[in-house]
Amino acid sequence: MPSLIITEKLTQTQHFNMEQDDRRRNKNLGKNFMCRLQCMFSHSSTSESRLSLEDTQQWSQSLERLLESKYGLATFRTFLKSEFSDENIEFWLTCEEYKKIKSSFRMSSKAKKIYEHFIKAEAPKEINIDYHTREQIKRAVKNPTLQCFDDAQKIVYGLMERDSYPRFLRSDIYRSLLDSLAADAVKG
Repeated sequence: MPSLIITEKLTQTQHFNMEQDDRRRNKNLGKNFMCRLQCMFSHSSTSESRLSLEDTQQWSQSLERLLESKYGLATFRTFLKSEFSDENIEFWLTCEEYKKIKSSFRMSSKAKKIYEHFIKAEAPKEINIDYHTREQIKRAVKNPTLQCFDDAQKIVYGLMERDSYPRFLRSDIYRSLLDSLAADAVKG
């Protein structure tokens, strides 16, 4: 009987230590990630371009707000990569770049690459769109326009907004980044 009590106490102590380790690891995760983000964008070190608690808190207002922030976008992409589900954001960003193309030759070439990489069944980064949209794009890519991926882009944005974005807001990456920035703000 005494050995059972000792075993229970050891188990409780180990569990408590594991929780402390997790909290410490999450705190460090936020600090490490914040440092990595700021290093990524270190070429512009003005105070307004630095990662702030207020900006980071605003990411929770909408997916649009998150994607408008260079730090928000980088953090969201890192989160999605950690979940092996970055095809949607990569497709969305690729479409945003595609819409800036002026040359019809380059547009045709890029449209085919987007189709092969994201749209085609069994594509390396196949996005989750319905058959009708996939077929519509397949036809449109033959004579591409700047709008040929718009329907798929709207579908993907909706998927991110309803699925990936809420998971991101609950993620350790986002939570620990907020905690780290809040702790820094308190320190002054």
